Amino acid sequence: MIDLAATDLKILDALQQDASLTTNEIAQRVNISQSPCWRRISRLEESGVILRKVSLLDREKLGMDVVVFATINLSTQGRDNLEEFEREVEILPEVMECYTMAGTWDYMLKIVVKDIRQYELFVREKLTKLAHVGEVHSHIAVTEIKNSTALPIEVV
Repeated sequence: MIDLAATDLKILDALQQDASLTTNEIAQRVNISQSPCWRRISRLEESGVILRKVSLLDREKLGMDVVVFATINLSTQGRDNLEEFEREVEILPEVMECYTMAGTWDYMLKIVVKDIRQYELFVREKLTKLAHVGEVHSHIAVTEIKNSTALPIEVV
């Protein structure tokens, strides 16, 4: 964890709301001049606090209407098996997020696809062919209530 000043937190909050803001616009929002703002942003990038700047796309406008949370149990445990599964799942573009889990399941995946038929093909042709996959349980999202990429930064 890195020690951040209140101004850094304000900059980060502004950037995670709209990464297209210019340095001057951010500086005005956090009430500092442009040069110190640029230096702070550069330091945040160099330290790895800012990982990258991306454009967020509307999945529904792109025809990707189905979100599935799949819980996975591996058929065999062991460090090598876990690492092999993780390497394989990382390259699947349909998998938006992957987490190891404490409790009943080994992994939880967030999968985005066009429709149920595409999800079925994904499971049959890709997911169940990954190394050591034992069980897959699908939980299909019906209504999206909240979807945010913004971290809960406390700006003072």
